Amino acid sequence: MKQLVLEDGTVFVGEGFGSERETIGEVVFNTGMSGYQEVISDPSYYGQLITFTYPLIGNYGINRDDFETVNPGVFGVIVKEHCDYPSNFRNEETIDEFLKAKNIPGISDIDTRKLTKIIRQHGTMKAMIASSDRPINEVLSLLEATPLLNDQVKQVSTVKPYVVPGRGERIVLVDFGMKHGILREFTKRDCHVTVVPYHTSAEEILRLKPDGVMLSNGPGDPKDVPEAIQTIRELIGQVPIFGICLGHQLIALASGADTSKMKFGHRGINQPVKDLDTGRTYITSQNHGYAVNLHSLEETELQLSQVSLNDNSVEGLKHKEDPVFSVQYHPESSPGPEDTAHLFDEFLKMIDHHQKNTKEDSQCLSVQI
Repeated sequence: MKQLVLEDGTVFVGEGFGSERETIGEVVFNTGMSGYQEVISDPSYYGQLITFTYPLIGNYGINRDDFETVNPGVFGVIVKEHCDYPSNFRNEETIDEFLKAKNIPGISDIDTRKLTKIIRQHGTMKAMIASSDRPINEVLSLLEATPLLNDQVKQVSTVKPYVVPGRGERIVLVDFGMKHGILREFTKRDCHVTVVPYHTSAEEILRLKPDGVMLSNGPGDPKDVPEAIQTIRELIGQVPIFGICLGHQLIALASGADTSKMKFGHRGINQPVKDLDTGRTYITSQNHGYAVNLHSLEETELQLSQVSLNDNSVEGLKHKEDPVFSVQYHPESSPGPEDTAHLFDEFLKMIDHHQKNTKEDSQCLSVQI
């Protein structure tokens, strides 16, 4: 038996699965009905305890093709029921076996509906998955003494640059906790992608002669990576830029806007977003606990392009002058609907347009000289 103890003193007792170790993290909830493997392996969940609102998790097992990173950074998994006997032709192991292999603790047989309601009312908070025989007062003391992480990006970013070759546009992908789905979308389009660490300078990026720069998703507070904010500030106007999730927030900060922590964030594959240019609504995959403050855009060169239909939060931005745009959700959709995969094509069109304009400007300058 295990227990889940929230920092407000709420206790849930259930069955343990996965790793036997104890763990402390920020407890959050995900509303997706499927895609548990992609969620667990999403680097943006580094340091968090994921509560799945869907009542049965693990029914189609685990397979190597659906990972979003090789080494998941989630600290714990919380479910109503986990499946010991998955039924799917792609299944290679159970979720219990997978979590044991990755040393990730889980707890099941608890009221995840009640837990989700508590998080919605109170906001995200610290929690501990502990042995059921550990005294509650001792657990609460540990929770109080354990600060939330602030170096998650450093933990999940690549250590060294590497190349995924292609014959098309040259993309530099800055890895803040990149999901493999982003790479898949670029390789589908035959792009030549160079993945670089989060702290790579603008000078180093431009030295690679990119046609465009992609800013990936990632975990934590965007203000915890000031070096990336400075890099983006120097890149704007130099090269086309596309940002996703944390990359979106970093573009806002680099442009003079502000961000803040949300009460309980957006995490699921069913989040409606409205495009203000077309009036079209997209169903999106999301995972973020921070958002760009709408009022902070007023004194910047950014304009609002998309909004959440759940809470009117900022979901898309574009630069008024330079080839820069970003979205808060995940157009690589892993897991989730593929409504917004076309944004990768829009980015490549932006690159092409920028190259043509640059060439025309260069020719005009030559004529004048």
